[in-house]
Amino acid sequence: MKVSIPLVLVAVLAGCGRSESPPQTNIPTVEELAADPKRLKELRQQCKTDRPKLGDVLCNRVAEATRKRFYGDGQTPYTPPKEFPKF
Repeated sequence: MKVSIPLVLVAVLAGCGRSESPPQTNIPTVEELAADPKRLKELRQQCKTDRPKLGDVLCNRVAEATRKRFYGDGQTPYTPPKEFPKF
């Protein structure tokens, strides 16, 4: 009885080894997507129609690349016009 409990415990712990991590697919980076507007447009459309198939990681990167292309690097200072518009 005293020997069987440690053996069972060792067997259970041996079966609880590290699980294999899922294979990483080749998901493009935000910079790669921002540099390729044609691919970005296609992926944005696919994310709108079939987000569960593409996955949240890719669609979040697509959204971030779109934001980056729209706003730029964020370092451009605001320069108001010299003349105010006349309505």
